[in-house]
Amino acid sequence: MKTKDLLITGITGTTFMTLFSYLVSLADGENFSEPERLGQLANRLVPKLKKKESQALGWLGHYAVGLLFAMVYITLWQRGRIKPDWKTALWLGSISGLLAVAIWRATFKAHPLPPSLRFDKYYLQLVPAHIVFALFATIGHQIMKK
Repeated sequence: MKTKDLLITGITGTTFMTLFSYLVSLADGENFSEPERLGQLANRLVPKLKKKESQALGWLGHYAVGLLFAMVYITLWQRGRIKPDWKTALWLGSISGLLAVAIWRATFKAHPLPPSLRFDKYYLQLVPAHIVFALFATIGHQIMKK
């Protein structure tokens, strides 16, 4: 796996997913931004962190997870088990979204000071957000193959 392919695939998917979450936040009036939530969780665990430091951790964590998802996708594509096309992206994104819901649920449950949040709405937007991730990760990957 080439580093450039991983970076383009992961960053493209994560950036468009984050944009989607911000747009849903604007439309709904509730903050669904994954990097901001991660930063908030970090700040509540380590209150001595400055706000900018916890926000940076949130963004770094969000993109790191995006790169992990991209690594899995690229590995599956390279092994020839699935094709990097829009149909595959839809089901990869759906599976990734369900996995993300499980991870976020466990994270909020394990965290000593979880945010006050409408969890049902937060979890509901995660699945389409991950479909957006998968679609744009696929596009990024296809661009790298040309």
